[in-house]
Amino acid sequence: MAVKTLRIDDQLISARAEETLLEAAEAAGIHIPTLCYLEGVSTVGACRICLVEVVGSSKLLPACVTPVAEGMVVKTHTERLQNYRRMIVELLFAEGNHVCSVCVSNGNCELQDLAIETEIDHIRFDYQYPDRRVDVSHAQFGLDPNRCILCTRCVRVCDELEGAHTWDLAGRGRASEVITDLHQPWGEASSCTSCGKCVNACPTGAIFNRGSTVGEMEHNRDQLEFLAIARTKREWVSQT
Repeated sequence: MAVKTLRIDDQLISARAEETLLEAAEAAGIHIPTLCYLEGVSTVGACRICLVEVVGSSKLLPACVTPVAEGMVVKTHTERLQNYRRMIVELLFAEGNHVCSVCVSNGNCELQDLAIETEIDHIRFDYQYPDRRVDVSHAQFGLDPNRCILCTRCVRVCDELEGAHTWDLAGRGRASEVITDLHQPWGEASSCTSCGKCVNACPTGAIFNRGSTVGEMEHNRDQLEFLAIARTKREWVSQT
């Protein structure tokens, strides 16, 4: 097993050659904020919250998809990075209709946590106020696209852990949205198994349990972690 030695925030660490900067940092107890990243499913590097500085590179690199390399020198919490992360979070708030005080995930929202971590107390950008309809056609769950940040966690867990691929992305730019089946109402999506994995994967209140009121929605990440580990170990696959 090849081992790489690198330095992250002045800390000398060793990592396996196949690890990413994010995995190596987490193993060393170094916190790098993330949003679209979800352990156990594929990484897409979509949100750019985990951007880091690598000495010798003119670009900021997403830690979740950048492999470690021998002799790397990485900075994870410079003023430049903090400014970028703060801007990204502000843009996410401005692009959607996020009203924390009436959200089912108030107090249990990763976007809200990032706003606190990046010390955001106001939004510098104009709010877009998009017109997005809530879908409560499913008997158990609901979709509020006003709170969706297009992290694609729901798409990946549905495809990779459940094997249904009910969720997908449609549209481009500001018109991008998550959809079920061929843009059918969720309640009419024949591929949906009603497993609830997408609900537990969602970092905000965009996908929720019907009946949840303000601050009641919680996400069971332990279920997803258990399934992801079992999938990796092929515990439910016949070896014959």
